[in-house]
Amino acid sequence: MSSGQASSRSELARDRAATEAATRPPRGAAVRNAIMASRSWLGARLGRLSSSALARTLLALIVGFAAGAAWQSYGSAGRQAVAGWSPHLAWLAPATAPANVSPERLRAMSRALATARQSLDTLATEISRMQTRDGNAPRRRSAH
Repeated sequence: MSSGQASSRSELARDRAATEAATRPPRGAAVRNAIMASRSWLGARLGRLSSSALARTLLALIVGFAAGAAWQSYGSAGRQAVAGWSPHLAWLAPATAPANVSPERLRAMSRALATARQSLDTLATEISRMQTRDGNAPRRRSAH
């Protein structure tokens, strides 16, 4: 290549760059145009965005309500199923009765509780009778 060809190519490249630069908008205008385009795009979708946010919130509330209702209706069976999902959820499992408690022992315990309840009721009626007889005045002992 001769030096004349090299200089004509470099001049041609400079002329081409100058022509492209003249046809392109300035950089600041391109950035402004991009910002305005994104704002108009965002503004057009903002109405849809807010309605979809409302829809997501309502969906979350409905799913939560349904889960709470199912939890209440299935009771301990649901708790047992959820507790089986992970060892960390074991605290949700319903409490189990001790294995060594027989039905006869449960009946004996319920009879003992019924007897204790009757004794407490008798004691309460005796105390109320004594209070009405003494005029609701508490007795005081003398210190002498």
